[in-house]
Amino acid sequence: MTLIPITLTINGDLTQVAVHASQTLLEVLRYELRLIGTKQGCDKGDCGACTVLLDGEPVLGCLTLALSCAGRSVTTVESIPRADPLLESFDCHGAGQCGFCTPGMLMTAKGLLAKEKKPSRDSIRAAISGNLCRCTGYGPIVEAIAAVGEGTVQPATEEKLPPPLPSYGAPRK
Repeated sequence: MTLIPITLTINGDLTQVAVHASQTLLEVLRYELRLIGTKQGCDKGDCGACTVLLDGEPVLGCLTLALSCAGRSVTTVESIPRADPLLESFDCHGAGQCGFCTPGMLMTAKGLLAKEKKPSRDSIRAAISGNLCRCTGYGPIVEAIAAVGEGTVQPATEEKLPPPLPSYGAPRK
């Protein structure tokens, strides 16, 4: 199979990658670029675990061909800073339990909050309706996103944050 070079912006960085015509954005992100925050779930667009932002709009990475992203901007969960109010709100509200759906929920929420600064709970429910969660019952997720829109969550401070996880292969201290 022939590889086709494409250039796209990923999390603000211009990135060049060679892809197969049938490769999905999810496959390129996870397996070519090692951005493993985007989860591979159902591979058929049902679960939302692979949600990323494409030019600011939430899309399912498993259904989006990488070639269609040439020249466009992709934002993944890795772009969210550790002190982001949305992360703090998810933590405070218990919105991320097992964590598998969390990256997709966060990216869906980022897309929604970029369009609607103070979304209603109905608007939040509609936005996350394509993201499946088996643990929370959705209530904590809706409340976490609403709290950010309402401005009732303060960003985490560096002293409140846990240390970053060590990278794979890093020597243990």
